[in-house]
Amino acid sequence: MASPARFNFDLDLGQRSTAAQPPKPTVPEDLVAQLIAQAREEAYAEGVAAGQRNATTVAAETLAAAAATLATQTAEMTAALDDAANLARRDAIELAASIGRKLALHLLARYPTVELDALIAECMENLNGVPHLVVRCNPAIADAIRDIATAHMQTSGFSGRLVVMGDPDQRLGDGRLEWVDGGLVRDLGAIAKDIDTKISAYLSAHGGDTNQQESDH
Repeated sequence: MASPARFNFDLDLGQRSTAAQPPKPTVPEDLVAQLIAQAREEAYAEGVAAGQRNATTVAAETLAAAAATLATQTAEMTAALDDAANLARRDAIELAASIGRKLALHLLARYPTVELDALIAECMENLNGVPHLVVRCNPAIADAIRDIATAHMQTSGFSGRLVVMGDPDQRLGDGRLEWVDGGLVRDLGAIAKDIDTKISAYLSAHGGDTNQQESDH
């Protein structure tokens, strides 16, 4: 039987180096630097693109908000302009109506027979064959109206009986003409109320509102 081999410590373990040797790089350093630079450029470009997208989104949102605000302000301004126009229209009409009332009062005081003069002239031209005509007016102008009516009889061909009566219920400038089957009334107060009603209706139809005062003449 063979005897086992003996282990002889022929190796000098003290000569072996205990320091680990660094592995040699397998990728060239210049390629690594190039890859790092490229990664940085790509990251920068992506950051810029993301920033631009974010800025575009913010700008779009800001623009939309500004447009909505502008639309609201425009609507408010339009409404304010409409209100101002309606107010100006109302004030102008009320001023014109007020001036008209004062002018009418002034003209009635200065020419109290003019309205009845025109009414009598118009009636007598169409009253041929009528037996009589009664004119009721304010007592203050009864004599003047009688003279006016008599003059119209001579030019109109009316040959009926003329009766002029002073009626205290008739205001100055108002009057009533009566004949057998008809009559006419000149009521300036009723005319003024009708004008006020039409003015109020006009302002209401155009977005205005006003309280017209009743005529005091």
